[in-house]
Amino acid sequence: MNYQQYKPPQILSGIVQQYWSLDGNIPVGQPYIHRTLANFCPELIFHYGGTFRELVANDKNKQTFITGVHGQTDRIRRFTATKSYGIFGVILQPYAIPLLFGVSSTAIKNELIDLESLLKQEGKDLADKMMLAKGNTERLQLINHFLAYRLKQSERQEIVYATHQIYHLKGLANIRDLADECSLSHRQFERKFKEHIGFSAKSFARLVRFKSLINSYKKGDSTLTKVAYDFGYYDQAHFIQDFKQFTGYSPNAYFSGEAREVFYAP
Repeated sequence: MNYQQYKPPQILSGIVQQYWSLDGNIPVGQPYIHRTLANFCPELIFHYGGTFRELVANDKNKQTFITGVHGQTDRIRRFTATKSYGIFGVILQPYAIPLLFGVSSTAIKNELIDLESLLKQEGKDLADKMMLAKGNTERLQLINHFLAYRLKQSERQEIVYATHQIYHLKGLANIRDLADECSLSHRQFERKFKEHIGFSAKSFARLVRFKSLINSYKKGDSTLTKVAYDFGYYDQAHFIQDFKQFTGYSPNAYFSGEAREVFYAP
């Protein structure tokens, strides 16, 4: 597998966290299975080589999009491919969907939306260009141009501020205090936050806390119990419950580095 990460230009850093690409060759008769974990960031996905099918109940699978948006999610999904593949992805900021596409994040939470369904002809045109690009350098140029064109000035700067505060505090934020800082009532704050992020502020902070814990833990540096306590998990059962919901694995199984279907990015 060849996995690459790319930084967005400064002008787009407020709407894009990161670009990435993944290319892989699959031996005949050995299907590749990939598990996506809970993620508070939506992603734009372009399959420029090969396709994946989603594994659903009873070991069945169904076709998924070639190009589309994977909405922010608190669920696990599993996908399989039987041929060589190439994927280009755009990890968007949690509040990006309304700003770029003019729809509420709630509408696409936990959904896989085909780009043409979302943007009609403009979506089809972008998909065609990304598929026909000569390489990822050209794809970066295409997606930067597209995002710059679509980006509109946010009417909800307070939600952008609140999102970054929750990031900064690694999910350990007081939601009512944030609403006060944004000069909004708790009800107004929650309504606007959910419109932009897709989750309530409390659920989003829970996901950020969990992702921050995963990124902070280094085997051998500390015990899982101490790290969990440092991130506000005062109840071991609650910590394990969150871990299993967002990854499908126990903490020990995940951090062993040998959890099946999980792609451990280098």
